Amino acid sequence: MDKKGKLFIIAGPSGVGKGTIVKEILSANPDIELSVSATTRAPREGEIEGVSYYFLTKEDFRKKIENNELIEWAEFAGNYYGTLKSTVDKALNEGQNLILEIEVQGALQVKQVFPDVKMIFILPPDIEELKSRLINRNTETQEALDLRLAQVDRELKISKIFDVRLINDDLNKAVEDVTNFIKNN
Repeated sequence: MDKKGKLFIIAGPSGVGKGTIVKEILSANPDIELSVSATTRAPREGEIEGVSYYFLTKEDFRKKIENNELIEWAEFAGNYYGTLKSTVDKALNEGQNLILEIEVQGALQVKQVFPDVKMIFILPPDIEELKSRLINRNTETQEALDLRLAQVDRELKISKIFDVRLINDDLNKAVEDVTNFIKNN
């Protein structure tokens, strides 16, 4: 009998530490895999095609939208981000537990397509810490940084519909809390 995998979303404001938490969970849990998202933004230093993201042209991304090949997508700061339906379907059908590390807007879209998805929202200790993290990672233009910070209030309001909200003020505890949630769901 084939066992279908489970789908989890980890979302939260940019700079909250989603990627770091996911990286820690994946390294300790071989039964969990990360769904690789697609984007039209340029690769950052160290990012690898097919591992970090699928880097697409805007034209290719728009074709995927038109052909209904994405379970979620968003445009942010002039770039598209999204999750390929084929990637998720393949992993779940192979019995793989899958994490989507995505923004809040995308999480709501996925919930419509996969109603059984379990959604985890990562909160910053406070807004000033979040702003500091975004500035210190030095990967955003000032315009993109301002847009990301402007989105935080909206995301925090929407986070109330998530299955669980966890504060990332201690990385080890945040990883443990997310792992426990995944294992128990």
